Amino acid sequence: MKSRGTVLVRTGRGSAGVASVPGLSEAAPEGGTSKAAAVRPPRPSDQQHLPPPVPADAPTAVLPTVLPPVPVLPPVPMMEPVRPVVPAWPPAVPVPAAVPVPEFRPPFADAPGLNRAGPGDRWSDAWGVRTAAGRLRAAPLPAAGAGRPVEEPTARDVEVVRSCLAAVEPVADRATGHFYALLFLRHPELRSFFPAAMDAHRDLLFRTLLTVVRQLDQPAALRATLAGLGRGHRRYGTLAAHYAAVEECLLRTLARYAADRWDAEADQAWRRAYRMTAATMIEAAEEDARTSPPWWQGEVVRHERRTRDVAAITVRPDQAYPFRAGQYAALETPWWPRVWRHYSFACAPRGDGLLTFHVKAVQAGWVSNALVHRAAPGDVLRLGPAAGSMTVDHAAGADLLCLGGGTGIAPVLALVEEAAEYGVPGRRVEVFYGARRAEELYGLAGLRELAGRHPWLTVRAVLSGGGPAGRLLTGELPEVVGRFGPWAGREAVLSGPPAMVRRGVGVLLRAGVPAERIRHDPVGGPALG
Repeated sequence: MKSRGTVLVRTGRGSAGVASVPGLSEAAPEGGTSKAAAVRPPRPSDQQHLPPPVPADAPTAVLPTVLPPVPVLPPVPMMEPVRPVVPAWPPAVPVPAAVPVPEFRPPFADAPGLNRAGPGDRWSDAWGVRTAAGRLRAAPLPAAGAGRPVEEPTARDVEVVRSCLAAVEPVADRATGHFYALLFLRHPELRSFFPAAMDAHRDLLFRTLLTVVRQLDQPAALRATLAGLGRGHRRYGTLAAHYAAVEECLLRTLARYAADRWDAEADQAWRRAYRMTAATMIEAAEEDARTSPPWWQGEVVRHERRTRDVAAITVRPDQAYPFRAGQYAALETPWWPRVWRHYSFACAPRGDGLLTFHVKAVQAGWVSNALVHRAAPGDVLRLGPAAGSMTVDHAAGADLLCLGGGTGIAPVLALVEEAAEYGVPGRRVEVFYGARRAEELYGLAGLRELAGRHPWLTVRAVLSGGGPAGRLLTGELPEVVGRFGPWAGREAVLSGPPAMVRRGVGVLLRAGVPAERIRHDPVGGPALG
C-alpha cells in the first residue's frame, strides 16, 4: 500500500520558510495558534514575490513519495572542538586614568582678610564647598583704577544724574534685570557671587542707587552710606577690579533705559559720580580688611522655639565678634547660599562670646523659615560684620525710652542688658512691648524678671489685636506710648515692623523728643525673609 507524500515546512522564528511562503504569519503568540495567520490574504508587498499564476489545464506536479538516500561521508578524524568566542556582556569599558581630585579651596579665596580655612576645617566642611571642575570663560576684568581719575561730581552732574534716574524709575524692574543679564553675560564668573533668585537683589540694587543719588550733595551722609556698602560687599567676595565691570554694564543699561535723557553730558556725569562712589567703597573695604574678616562662621549651639513662628537662635562664632547692643548682623544659611538677611542681636556682648538672634518665620521668607523650621544645633551659619547706629551711650545719663514690636523686642532686650551692666546710677529705662496677641509676648517674662531686680526699669506690655488683655494695655503701640507722654528730654529707640516705626517716630516728635535723639534701624532697608 502506497503512503501519501508529506511536505514538511520549518516555520520557526527567524526561519526562511515564514518569509518565503505567502499567507503564513510569524510564529503564533506563545500559548496558542493564531487562526488569522492561517487564512491571511497575501499582503501587497508579497505580490512581487509570487510566482506567475498556473493555468488550470497545466499538468499537476507530483512530489516524490520517497526522499533520495543521503550519501555516506567518510569518517572525520577526532579533533578538539572549536568553542565559539562569546563576547562579554556588558562589554568592558576601558578604565581611564585616575582623575585627580581638585584641591579644596574655601570660597572667596582671593578676598583680603579671609578667615583661615582649608582641608579638615570643620567650619567650611559643614557647607560642603568644593572647587568647580572648570571655569566659565569671561571677558577680562579691567584693572581697578587704571586710567580712571577720581573727580568729585559737580552740582550740574548731580542734577543730570538725578534726572536720568528719575527717567529709569518707572521701568526699574526691566532696567535692573537688563543690567544683571548684561553683567553675567560678559562676566559669567560673577554669577556665583549672587543668589539663584535675583528678584530681591534687583529691588535692593535700585533702592541703593536711589539712596546714593539722593545723598550726592550731602558729603557726610554719603560717605557713611558708601563706607557701609563697601564693608558689606566684602562678604560677597567683591574685589576692586569688579567695580569697573559694574560701571561698564551700568552705563550701558542707563543709556538704554534713560531714553532721551541720555547724552554725552549724562555719560560723563554718571562716570564721575560712579567712580567717586566706587573709590569710597573700595577705600572702606580695604581699611576694614586690615582688622576684620569679610565674614564669620558661626555654629548653632542652641535653638529654642518661643512661639509657633519665632525661634531664639544662639550661635558660637569661630573667632572674636565685635558688636554693640542695638546693632544687627547679616546672616546667610547653607540652604540658601548668597541670600543674606539682617537680624538684630538679642543680647549684649558677653564673656562666653555667644550671640543670640530672634527670628520670625515670615510668609515666603527663605532665610527666616530655614532658621526657624530647619536649623538645629551643629549647623553652621555665616555672619557679616555688625552694623547699625541704634546704640546708646550709657554714660550720657539721659533717660531711655524703648519701643519694641514683635521680634523688634530683641535689640531692646540687648540694650536693657547693656544698661544693667554699664548704666549710670539714676538713669531710668522705660520699655513698651507690643504684639497682637498675648502669646506673642514671648519676651515679657524675662523683661519683668529684670524689672524685679532693677528698680530703674519699667516694662509695659501692649496688645493691639483685641482679645482678653487682663492687666495689659490695649491699642496700637505708638498711640499708647503717646498717652504716657510727654517724653521731652528722653533718648528713644524704636524697633519693629516698618509701619510701627514710622508712626512711632511721629508720635515721639509730637511728644517732645528731639529728632537727633530718636534712633531706629533703616525703614524699608534690606529685604526681610
